[in-house]
Amino acid sequence: MKNSSVFSRGGKIFDLSNIRGDMYGGLTAGVVALPLALAFGEASGAGPIAGLWGAIIVGFFASLFGGTSSQVTGPTGPMVVVFAGVFASLSGNLSLVFAAVVLAGLLQILFGVFKLGQYIRLVPYPVVSGFMSGIGCIIIALQASRLFGHEPEGGGTIPALTAIPGAVMDPNFVALGIGLLTLLIVFKWPKTWGKFVPGALAALIIGTVISLFIKGAPILGDIPTGFPSFIMPSFTQDTFLIVLEAAFILAVLGAIDSLLTSLVADNMTRTRHNSDRELVGQGIGNTVAGLFGAIPSAGATMRTVINIRTGGRTKISGMLHSVFLLAVVVSLAPLASQIPHAVLAGILVKVGYDIIDMAYLRRAHKGPRWDLALMAMVLGLTVFVDLITAVAVGVVLAALAFVKKMADDQLGAFSELSPRITTEEERALLEKAEGRVTLFDFGGPLSFGAAADLGHRVRERVKGKPRSLILDFSRVPFIDVSAARAVETIACDAREAGKTVYVTGINEAVNKVLAGLNADHCIPGDTRFESRLDALRAAVADAIEETDQTKESEPALNPTG
Repeated sequence: MKNSSVFSRGGKIFDLSNIRGDMYGGLTAGVVALPLALAFGEASGAGPIAGLWGAIIVGFFASLFGGTSSQVTGPTGPMVVVFAGVFASLSGNLSLVFAAVVLAGLLQILFGVFKLGQYIRLVPYPVVSGFMSGIGCIIIALQASRLFGHEPEGGGTIPALTAIPGAVMDPNFVALGIGLLTLLIVFKWPKTWGKFVPGALAALIIGTVISLFIKGAPILGDIPTGFPSFIMPSFTQDTFLIVLEAAFILAVLGAIDSLLTSLVADNMTRTRHNSDRELVGQGIGNTVAGLFGAIPSAGATMRTVINIRTGGRTKISGMLHSVFLLAVVVSLAPLASQIPHAVLAGILVKVGYDIIDMAYLRRAHKGPRWDLALMAMVLGLTVFVDLITAVAVGVVLAALAFVKKMADDQLGAFSELSPRITTEEERALLEKAEGRVTLFDFGGPLSFGAAADLGHRVRERVKGKPRSLILDFSRVPFIDVSAARAVETIACDAREAGKTVYVTGINEAVNKVLAGLNADHCIPGDTRFESRLDALRAAVADAIEETDQTKESEPALNPTG
């Protein structure tokens, strides 16, 4: 394909080779983003215009400087849920709230500079599924009362849930009718029609038009027009920790959300994104957004998919999506003041439903039970505690489960009664030894997970008869401190019991750890061999010689006559 790049900085930015597809993709993504940005802005507490400016500012800069060419950035369900909590916890103090947004953007830039993108993507799928599904449940809970024409008192999931019964018992029937119609449209809008008018946009227009003729449903009211004002971020000594915690949560969540969307874009376009550059782009966008009172944003999966399916392939598509929204803000903001809350609530209920990982939940019972339990636990913590606790607990438990599985595999590799025999000569030598030589064939990396049981397993195997132990490290690529100390204990216990320890197959990395910690001081230098066969020959010869000497001394020790 002809390269029409006119500006390059570590990769294509203005690549005109796909300009027609990028224009159509960016325009379509902008149309889809319009109702979502308004809805997310309203749900955040900062107002619908803040949602639009979030899509405009972060969407433009993340595309310009990011590492995923076809990605569209804007307000997302997970980011809005967290931001709404921050907005409420800081009592709507704009200087503090947007100080957290600016700091979150700076943290994301640092994540990219220090190349942490590859680690953020290592969050296990059950944890991702759990917190995404939990966020979907939170969005639905927060919007349920609005479908009935009521506003939940207080922020957070619990107040929203407790407000639902009262809203159901005392509905605003106009709002309820508009809300149900919105739900019907967003859930049942034909896919063929969606190619021309997205269901969310159709619901927004139809619901708003109906509310103009049938009065009674609460509406957004006056929306500021023009360009946003600069907001000077500030915090005091008392509020610094609150702002820092909020910024860290926003930064990590935005990074995870964006990189997951980047993976989706990679699968669709058969390309490979740059994780660290994407984090820098997202960070620049969120930093600028925070300075102008716009809500934080992240890579938006649905808008990215729509952009790609309608032809968008380069950074131009994401930037055009923002330009389209800018035109809407400048010219059409007064019309948006007539949008009913129930319409935006219905659109967000569909967003929440889409975020819930139904594909996994339908088949979770056929997969590992532990993964299902982990997903359910993270979901519950997300809904009833907070997101950062849910992710932290989920990652720690997933890591511990992985370590336990690896430890079991490591122990299982050498706990079998019959070691791995590679040649007939080895088999013959072990038979000749008649149980006086025990071979331990370590089957993989030795780490702290296996260290606790390592010494115990060896002691159980060498009670009584064995004269010699052979420790085969040929399949051990590395060893950590805990396992090195376990090897030291095995060797020293064997020496105290009068047994000889032979080692074979130690590579340079393992030898460096053992020698550096002096964990090999109980292993004689003359019992180390390159090949296991040589170690077996020496051990068997030593065992036979020891047996012969014992037999020769028996008459003298036990005279008869």
